[in-house]
Parts: sequence; structure tokens; C-alpha cells
Amino acid sequence: MRARKRIGLVAHDGRKKDLTEWVKFNEGTLSHHDLWATGTTGAMLQAECPSLDISRLKSGPLGGDQQLGAMIAEERLDVLIFFSDPMSSQPHDVDVKALMRMSTVYNIVLAMTRATADFVINSPLFQSANYHRVIPDYAGYIRRNSSDSH
Repeated sequence: MRARKRIGLVAHDGRKKDLTEWVKFNEGTLSHHDLWATGTTGAMLQAECPSLDISRLKSGPLGGDQQLGAMIAEERLDVLIFFSDPMSSQPHDVDVKALMRMSTVYNIVLAMTRATADFVINSPLFQSANYHRVIPDYAGYIRRNSSDSH
């Protein structure tokens, strides 16, 4: 993994303010990385942190979560900071679960709480280019007989 990380930023409505505060607090560090955010979250972040270059995707419910998932599958994302709101139901919850699954499948860093995001961004590995992310070998799974899948 290179020193300049590729970071996805997303937050549910109830956590957008929290993510904005976190990004603002870490603006200096984040300015050295490539940033992507889903639509509404990205608009809020750009308004509060105009010095950051944030590429905006579609809004989460309109496909932004799936765009991030595609970036993960294409190995174009190293870290996902996703402040989720556990206290409200999300109409696009299946997209959120798929995004979490993709993060796990491709073994990327996934921080879903502010405390975790703080630990991630302050880890010596975050600034290092020496970390080698191991992607599990799914060749056996892919080759298996379709009758074995159930």
C-alpha cells in the first residue's frame, strides 16, 4: 500500500456532522491523500473544508455506496471511513451491508466509528508505504462446482 492512501468518506444523515468535524480536525493529514465521498456527504465536507480536494460520487441511495464498492473491488480504495447511524433505519441498508462486505472481502481498512477512525489515522501504518495488504485468495471459491455453493 502506498503512502498516499485512497480514502472513501461516507456518513449517514445522523452522523454527517460527526464526520465533518472529524475531517476538519484531520484536514492537514487528509490533504496528503486522495479522497472520495458520496454526494451529500461530499458537499458538506467541501463546504466545511474547502482546502481539501474531494472527488464526489453519487448520493448513497442513488448509487454512491455501490460506486465505492466498485472502487474497492477494482482495488482503487485503501481505506473506508463510514460513520453509520445505528439508531435509525436506512432505506438503502442492503447497499450499506454490501459495502461492508466488499471491505471485508478485499481486506481494506474500514472505520465505522470516530474512535476507530482516530486510531486508523494516527497509526504509524497509515503514513507508511511499507504496509502490504493481503487480499485473501478466493481462487478455490471461484473454481468450486456450482452445486457446492448451497
